[in-house]
Amino acid sequence: EVQLIERGGGEVQAGGSLRLSCIHFGLGRDDYAVGWFRQSPGQEPEGVACITLGVGDTTYGDSVKGRFALSRDESSNTITLQMNSLKPEDTAVYYCAADEEPICAHVPYFHHHGDGTQVTVFS
Repeated sequence: EVQLIERGGGEVQAGGSLRLSCIHFGLGRDDYAVGWFRQSPGQEPEGVACITLGVGDTTYGDSVKGRFALSRDESSNTITLQMNSLKPEDTAVYYCAADEEPICAHVPYFHHHGDGTQVTVFS
């Protein structure tokens, strides 16, 4: 059974930084993709960042490129999203997600995801 446990989130002033972590269990295959998507009320889910565990390729959504960075710690099964230069429009619930089909463009629709963690950026 795949389990994804999110840590981090909270409130920060615009321009500040936050870090989100996702501890994953049950990903028994190296060809999984793991990433983050976010969703605001009334909005479609948006892919934020994603990494393919086998190849190690990392992709980012256009709105976060240059500000967010995804890293991986294999020893602890943890994916970390470092979010810098945060903007009010980054406010959303952020979900860690994983899928056996490692197509990062589909991260908002991955089969497995956590419960989400709220990120609020105030101006």
